[in-house]
Parts: sequence; C-alpha cells; structure tokens
Amino acid sequence: MSILYFVLILSVIVVIHELGHLISAKYFNVYCKEFSIGMGPVLYKKQFRETAFAIRALPIGGFVSMAGEEGVDDENIPFERTIKGIRWWQQIIVMAAGAIMNILLAWILFIAVTMAQGRVSLPAEPIINGFSENSAAQEAGFQIGDRITAISSEGETTTIDNFDDISEHFAYFPDAEAEFTVKRGNETLNITLTPRYNESEQRYLAGFTAKSNIRDINAWESFYYGTRRMLDGSTAIFDSLSKLIRGIGLEHLSGPVGIYQVTAQTTQNGLLPALALIALLSLNIGIFNLLPLPILDGGRIFIVLIEKISGRTLSERAESIVMGIGVVLLVALMVFATWQDIMRLF
Repeated sequence: MSILYFVLILSVIVVIHELGHLISAKYFNVYCKEFSIGMGPVLYKKQFRETAFAIRALPIGGFVSMAGEEGVDDENIPFERTIKGIRWWQQIIVMAAGAIMNILLAWILFIAVTMAQGRVSLPAEPIINGFSENSAAQEAGFQIGDRITAISSEGETTTIDNFDDISEHFAYFPDAEAEFTVKRGNETLNITLTPRYNESEQRYLAGFTAKSNIRDINAWESFYYGTRRMLDGSTAIFDSLSKLIRGIGLEHLSGPVGIYQVTAQTTQNGLLPALALIALLSLNIGIFNLLPLPILDGGRIFIVLIEKISGRTLSERAESIVMGIGVVLLVALMVFATWQDIMRLF
C-alpha cells in the first residue's frame, strides 16, 4: 500500500504539472504530439485527436512533447504551431504553467487541510516553558522564562523570532555545538550547549519546550491561515536552497527513496496528513522547476529571455549542449540524493 500511495501522490503532482503545460500550449495552438505520465517504456497509449496520451512504466516524472522541442518530429507542422513559433511571452507562459499549476494545487490543499482541521498551531514565542528529562539545556544553565533571540552553529547565525526558527536551525545543525543569545529579564546572556541524542525520538534535542499556541478558526479564516502556511513553506524552501548552495545541509538532501519513506510514514496517519504532504511536495516541485537551471522550466524561460534581450536565437547545437549539461547535473543530483537516502537506511 505504501508503494501504491507513493505512486499515486507523485502521479497527482506530475499530472497537474503537465496539464499546465498542455492546456497553455493548446491555448496558444502549439502542436502537442504526446502527453505522458511517467518515463521509460509505454504501458498504455490512447490517441485523442492530434495528441497521444500515454502512461509509462516509471512513475518518476512526465512530459508534454511539443512541436519545436528537441527530439520531436515536427517536419510537417507549420512553424507558427511550434513552441518557438509563438510569441516570446507566450513561450514563457507555456513553460511556467506547469510550476504555476503545482503552486496553485499546493495553495488549494493547504487551505482545504486547514479548513478541515478547524484549528491552527501558531508559532510559539521562543520562551522556554519547561525542560525534558535528561535535558542538555537545563544542564547548560537555561531557566524557565528565558527568551532565545539568536543561535549560532558552525559560523551560521539564525535570528530567532519564534520557536519554529529554533527547530529549523537544528534541522541543519543537529549535533553541532550551539551558542544561544538569551534575554533573561534585563540581562543578555550567551549560553553554549550541544544537543543530546534522544533514542525514543531518534534525533538530537536541546531539551527545552515552549508553550503551545493553538486556536480554533472558522472557514473564512482558513483561507488566510492556509495561504500563510504556503508562504511559510515557500520561505523555508528558498532558505533551504540558499543553504544548499553554500554547502549547508547537503546530508539532508532527499531523492525518491527519501520521499517514499516520508510518504509511507505520513499516509499511515490518515487523509489530512497525506493531503498536506501532497501540498508540500507540489510546492517544492513548483518552485524547484522555476529555478534558472538548464532542462528545468526556469532554465528554458531564462533562455527565452536571453534570446529576447540579445535579439539572437540560440542555435540547435548550443541548445543541445546546454540541455545536455542540465541533464548531467540533474542526474548527478538525483544520484547524490538517492545515495544519501540509502546511507540513512543503514
């Protein structure tokens, strides 16, 4: 069942993404030869008017085969019906439509889940409310009522506005020595501690807790809080990307194996957590696809903009080289992430 849920969740996200490309391409009268869910050998194919709809063996992606793209036979297709034959701004819309659909799906699901829950857990103030058993924080000299304003680990400083910021900091530096800037009354203190591994939770913990901040909401408020969840998630994604570029948190990068593990754990908890996971994955895929990297939608948009600004069209050979580099980088990233997933299993 976990494998089935994994395939279904990825398929929903991929279908929504590729539908964005297909609908926008057809709106601008671009010839679409094939709409495919999955990669590899074809399991099922059905011709509908000029477009073939296919399901392929590997549920790890999908594509819309548009006239004008490399590898697509468009010999008998008029130039104005190719992706390169439409206006530059129309090309950008077609290329961005998949990511936009993913972000829209995430937004709708975040609102729906928030509405179904009928309550929200708001970020708690970064004030220590208690200590866990065998607490590293208590031994380090923390006291109830201390307000944490900043944390530094391995030269990286995080400004703390709420308790979630503390959790996020330790997600990147789980076992590193941390220096806390603490407000205690009128004093500002610096306290150092090293998180302690907790066997039952299988993670490193500082050993302090905050006062929960849960409130009931009505249906109208769920639109605000659902949107807020999506914006917070987007901010976290960009922050993670920033850290990865600087080499921070590479050991936490996950590929298909890691996503499968998270899916297997989350779907055991019911429908709402599963929908929240779809929203989070869809948001990640939407934002990731808009990055200006070769082979991704954002990279193709970048090429269109460069061609528009320079007034020159990239040659087929140059485009093939750029896309080839993108494929190599993407495969290398997938191999690295999958290797990390496998190492975590052992």
